[in-house]
Amino acid sequence: MYLIYSDFVQTLKNYFGYTEHFISPDLLVPLPVISAARQSDLAPVLGTTDNMARYVNYSIAMSKTRGFLYFAAANIDGALFKKVSRQDNWRKDDRIDSAYQWGEELYKASRSDFDRGHMVKREDVQWGQTVLEAQNAADSTFFYTNSVPQHADLNQKIWLALEDYILHTESVPNHLRIDVFTGPVLAETDPVFVTAVNGKEVKLPVLFWKVVVFTKGDGQLYRVGFLMGQRKLLLQDQIIRPETAKPTLLAELFEDFEDAETYQVNIAAIETLTGLTFPQAQDVYQDQRPVKLVLEEVDVPVTLLDSEIAGTELGYRISNLVL
Repeated sequence: MYLIYSDFVQTLKNYFGYTEHFISPDLLVPLPVISAARQSDLAPVLGTTDNMARYVNYSIAMSKTRGFLYFAAANIDGALFKKVSRQDNWRKDDRIDSAYQWGEELYKASRSDFDRGHMVKREDVQWGQTVLEAQNAADSTFFYTNSVPQHADLNQKIWLALEDYILHTESVPNHLRIDVFTGPVLAETDPVFVTAVNGKEVKLPVLFWKVVVFTKGDGQLYRVGFLMGQRKLLLQDQIIRPETAKPTLLAELFEDFEDAETYQVNIAAIETLTGLTFPQAQDVYQDQRPVKLVLEEVDVPVTLLDSEIAGTELGYRISNLVL
C-alpha cells in the first residue's frame, strides 16, 4: 500500500534525480541497463513510467524481490560542493511499496551487527548553488532505498576512503563533474541473514561495486570500476548462515578478495556479476586481473570518518589506482 504525505509530495518537486548530460551537454551518459530477465523484478515507483526513484542529484532502481537497490546513479559537481551538517533521518520511500524495501525492521533485528551502508554517499551529492540545496541533497540520501547492510569494517574504512578520494581529489580541486554508478551484487547465491525478519529470510549482499565515468578534458568519456567484499566479515561475526549454495566461478574469484579491501577491476567483470550494461566509454583499466588498491598516509594524519573529512585536505593517496 502506498501512503503519500502532503509534505513529502511537496519535497518530491525538487527530486529531479540523475541527469544524463551532466558531465557535458555534448556527452551522454545514460543509466545502466538492467538485463531483460530482471526487468520484471523492478519495484514500481509511484508517479513514474520507468520505475526509477529520483532524489536530489541521484536516482535508484530497486529489486522488489530482494528489497535492495540494483543500482544508484549519481551526479557529482566538485565546484558546487558545500559543507553541511549531517542529519540522520532514515525513512522508507513512500513512492515504493513498503514490502519492496527493507527498513528499520532489518537494521534493528536480532544479530543485525551491520551498518546502514549508504550506496550513494551523502557527500557525493552534497552540492548545489546554495547551502540549502546541498543540505536537501544530503538529507535525501537517508532513504532506506539507498541503504544495504554493510559490516562496519567495510563501511567505515576503505569503502569511504575510495569515495572521498574520488570526490575530493578528482572532483573538488579540479572542478570536475563526474558520474558514479554504485550498488550491491544481488546474487542468487548470497548468504542468508541468521535472523528471519517479519517471517522472511533475508539474503545479504556480499559484494559491492562502483563505476565512475569522467572526462579528461579531451572530449571523450572514460570509465573505471571497483569491487569490495564482506563475506568473510559477516561469517566471522556469525551474521550470516554458513554457505549452502556455491557461488559462480567469477563471483568466487572476487569473494576471495581480502574483505574490506578495494580492488580495481575491468568493467566487463562488473557487468557479468550484476547483469547490468554500463554506458559506453573508454576503459582506463583493461587488465583481466584485479589489482588491490593501497591507501597511504601523506603529510597529515587521516581520519576516514565521513563526518570529519568533509571539506578538509586529504591526508592520503591511493596507490595503484588508474584514472
